[in-house]
Amino acid sequence: MTGRLNLVFMGSPDFSVAALQALIAAGHQIVCVYAQPPRPAGRGHKETPCPVHAFALEHGLQVRTPESLKDVAEQQAFIDLKADACVVAAYGLILPKPILDAPRLGCLNIHASLLPRWRGAAPIQRAIIAGDDQSGVTIMAMDEGLDTGAILLAQKTPITSQTTAADLHDRLADLGAKLIVQALEKNNLTATPQSQQGVTYATKLDRAEGRLDWSLPAAELERRVRGLNPWPGVWFEHGGTRIKVLAAAVSGQSGAVGEVLDGLPSIACAEDALTLLRVQKQGRGAMAGGDFLRGFDLPVGTILT
Repeated sequence: MTGRLNLVFMGSPDFSVAALQALIAAGHQIVCVYAQPPRPAGRGHKETPCPVHAFALEHGLQVRTPESLKDVAEQQAFIDLKADACVVAAYGLILPKPILDAPRLGCLNIHASLLPRWRGAAPIQRAIIAGDDQSGVTIMAMDEGLDTGAILLAQKTPITSQTTAADLHDRLADLGAKLIVQALEKNNLTATPQSQQGVTYATKLDRAEGRLDWSLPAAELERRVRGLNPWPGVWFEHGGTRIKVLAAAVSGQSGAVGEVLDGLPSIACAEDALTLLRVQKQGRGAMAGGDFLRGFDLPVGTILT
């Protein structure tokens, strides 16, 4: 896949922008960008283009934002682009077979996990929540399955006890940008079928997952604090007030489930306790857990539900 190529790029969120930027910098011709349609955003619910759409407009690239790719006319419009290859990064739509088959070199996907682990919508967050010690990026030759295509390139990166979803997102976005450029430069890549062992699915995130359940082990809740940062965020309620937890640590203390054990504060869980290092009250700025308690009625001995 050496030389200057005519590429279609398909992507939508911030994660995808680094790859599009890298492909342009590498000298490839982006004949068209596909992105999710503009959606209402902000207090005024103004129609707002997604990050990839906005980047493409800034760089004078042709953009298409179909709601679906099932329409035959939409598929023909893609075929008529006569692209050498299509690069896909967190686009958000299923690619039908006529589109998968159209580019001369096929469709290549930048996936934020070490396939076959964490196929699906939220691989970054699920890896942290599950306690994985590593993640990575896979460049995959797409087929009709859900992240089931053959692997062209992959590279690992560690997940530490301090890694948040935001940290890992940015690291993998940069890694994906580097790997897709490498993949397009090489003409002797071997497509390796995915193993049928170790397959897991990264289901889409739900806002309800952010509610802290003290009947779970503290270690699991701490991983959620990191894995659901920044979205949807982790929180609990007391006295009708929602408190977001931005950073936490596991403590060896014990008590009744949901009991406030000290002024840090530390909350007893099914196993150990969760110390709230940084919190944010609704409508207020973030602060250390101990500072928060000095202005909020949450005395030691309180049982949180």
